[in-house]
Amino acid sequence: MAMLVSAVEEGSLSAAARKLRIPVTTLTRNVNDLEALVGTKLLVRSTRKLRLTEAGSGYVESAKQILEQVDEQQRRAAGEFTAPRGELVVTTPVQVARLRVLPVIDQFLALYPEIRIRLLQSDRNVDLIDSHADVAVRVGRLRDSSLVATRVGSLRVVTVASKELLRRQGEPASPEGLRSYPCVVFDSPNLSPWRFRNRDTGEISTIAEVPRLLVSSPDAAVDAAIDSIGATVVLEHDADAAIKAGKLTYILQEYEVEPIPVHIVHLTRNNMPLKLRRFIDFAVPGLREALAEFGRVPPIEQRPPAA
Repeated sequence: MAMLVSAVEEGSLSAAARKLRIPVTTLTRNVNDLEALVGTKLLVRSTRKLRLTEAGSGYVESAKQILEQVDEQQRRAAGEFTAPRGELVVTTPVQVARLRVLPVIDQFLALYPEIRIRLLQSDRNVDLIDSHADVAVRVGRLRDSSLVATRVGSLRVVTVASKELLRRQGEPASPEGLRSYPCVVFDSPNLSPWRFRNRDTGEISTIAEVPRLLVSSPDAAVDAAIDSIGATVVLEHDADAAIKAGKLTYILQEYEVEPIPVHIVHLTRNNMPLKLRRFIDFAVPGLREALAEFGRVPPIEQRPPAA
C-alpha cells in the first residue's frame, strides 16, 4: 500500500524506487501483488510514467487516509502527543529560510533537544500532504482554505538599481520606462511578470520586460544589480543589506503593489502533536520580530500639478 502511494506521489515507478531506495523490480512486484490481492488493475504504468485507473484513484485516496492514521498512531506510541519530541518537517522558500527562518529554527532546537527538524527549501509552494510536511512558511496570497494560517508579516515588492546604472541610464520616470531599460529578472512565481500599480487609479499593470539577464535566485539578481547589469525587482528583504550598504537604491517606489503577506500554515488537526504546537508557538513571535521592519509602504511624494 505504502509503495503504491509513493509511486503515485513521485509520478513514476523509477522515481519512487529511488526515493524508497529499492530496486524498480521490487516496487513493480509489490504493485503487481497488490493488484492481484484486490482483484483489479490499479495502475497503467511504465518505468517513466503512470496513471491511476478509476479503481486505483479510489484505492489510493483511501490508502492515504489509512497511512495517515497509522502515522498518527505511531507518533502517539512514540510519545509525540505527551512530550515535544520526534521529527518536524518544515517547508519554506529558499531565501526566506536563509534570512529569516533558520535563525528561529536554531533557537528552537536549542530549547527542545528531543526534536529534529527536516527543512525543505523550495520557491514553489510544496503540498503539505504530498511532502509529509508538518508546517510551512508561505510568501504570497493563500489559496488553500483547508490550511490553518497565521500571518507573521509582509514584504514589499521593490525595484532597485545601482547608482552607477542610474548615472549612466537615468532613472525611469514610470514602469513603462523599464521596457527600454537594462533589466535583471528573477524568475519567481511571486514576482514574474513584474507588476506595478498606477498611483492615480490603483490599476495593476504588468511589464513584459526583455531581460539582459534572467536568473533563478534573488541573490543572483541582487548581485547583478549591484554590478550595474540592470535594474531588478525582488522582495525587500532580499535587497535590504545592499540598500543599507549604499550599493543599491530604490526606484519607482510610488508604483509598488501591495506588500505580499507572509504566513505560517499547517494542516487542520484535532489533536496536534506537541512538537508542532511548540514550534508554532515559538516561530510565530520569532518570525514577526524578524519581519517587523519590512512591509511598510513608503509615503508617496506629492507631484507638482501638470502645466
